[in-house]
Amino acid sequence: MTTDNSGFISVEGVDMRFATKKGSFHALRDVNLKVAQGEFVALIGHSGCGKSTLLNLVAGLLKPTSGVLLCDRREISEPGPERGVVFQNHSLLPWLSCFDNVQLAVERVFGGKEGKASLAERTRSALALVGMDHALGKRPHEISGGMKQRVGIARALAMEPKVLLLDEPFGALDALTRAHLQDELLKIVSRTRSTVLMVTHDVDEAVLLSDRIVMMTNGPAATIGQVMSVPLERPRDRLALAEDTTYMHCRKEVLDFLYTRHRHAEAVAA
Repeated sequence: MTTDNSGFISVEGVDMRFATKKGSFHALRDVNLKVAQGEFVALIGHSGCGKSTLLNLVAGLLKPTSGVLLCDRREISEPGPERGVVFQNHSLLPWLSCFDNVQLAVERVFGGKEGKASLAERTRSALALVGMDHALGKRPHEISGGMKQRVGIARALAMEPKVLLLDEPFGALDALTRAHLQDELLKIVSRTRSTVLMVTHDVDEAVLLSDRIVMMTNGPAATIGQVMSVPLERPRDRLALAEDTTYMHCRKEVLDFLYTRHRHAEAVAA
């Protein structure tokens, strides 16, 4: 295969198999995807379609069985600071303050070339960016779930990554908190011009946030079934979009793919 580096993130002919007690499980089949610099792309599909597996491959947390993944024309072979990851579980260290949780990431990336004052300023700036500068000294058990996710996003942003990888970062939150953080993410991405790849189950979230939506077929051996552009102007306002015909059309297209053409099997023969 000829390597085409035109995409800032490039996934080329990727297959992924896992060894299980029941034998080899074919999770992903011949996945090809390019994400432009500064683009926001959502991965959506039913449970078991390999969305998180694909994200973990881009993060360097998994190695593909075959195929290649590139970030900024370099092969992805392991995790790196140019790719910040935010999971549904915030993964904060409970014995550290919000400041110290973010500071750990800052020191890992910039500790060898910057002084303590500069590192502390980077940490404060990242927490301020997500509206958490009022809780620098608080520990995870002292703040809400939505605030924990803000700190997790701050930790990823503090590394100044070229790519932000989000694995259902708002999936465990209540509807109001989720909506608020979606709006905040839109503002953050606008300011930082980050390249974003996000896994979601939420159709409205995908349409609201994304430039393109990548729809995955059902597993096993899942692959990309359809890629849809979301031609909505930015900045986006969720209230204004509620009756927008383009928004409604995009939403209908995703729902049609998920629930008409790729309906999830509710039962499996014993």
